[in-house]
Amino acid sequence: MSSPRPKVLVSGCFDVLHSGHIAFLEEAASYGDLYVSLGSDRTILFLKHRPSLYNEEERKYMLEALRCVKKVYIGPDLGKLDFAPLLDVVKPDIFFVNSDGSDDEKRQFVENRGIRYIVSSRIPHANLPARSTTAIRSAIHQA
Repeated sequence: MSSPRPKVLVSGCFDVLHSGHIAFLEEAASYGDLYVSLGSDRTILFLKHRPSLYNEEERKYMLEALRCVKKVYIGPDLGKLDFAPLLDVVKPDIFFVNSDGSDDEKRQFVENRGIRYIVSSRIPHANLPARSTTAIRSAIHQA
């Protein structure tokens, strides 16, 4: 009997889903079964000082439609550690994060719970350009 695959947890807002997000999620899923803590509408407003383009239920639906994602939870807390209560629910072996979402507080919080902390290499898929929500929003406002 084979051992179960490791559980991988990522957190993020995924406000404007794009190819960079998909590459990130696929990279995370290469480590095991992928669970997502999705930033709530309240968290996006709190962190980004603007409302989400898509509400949390729509973002959850889009992420759950991806074959690399096992399950999506809406982050129950507020702020950059909004995923914290989910550590006891998902019980991940790995917490996977983008370099721009990584910081010492988050790393320490996760590692103090015995969870491996991995920072993404942020490699775009195939020949696709690197993408970020910030750059996409900026381009839309300039158009």
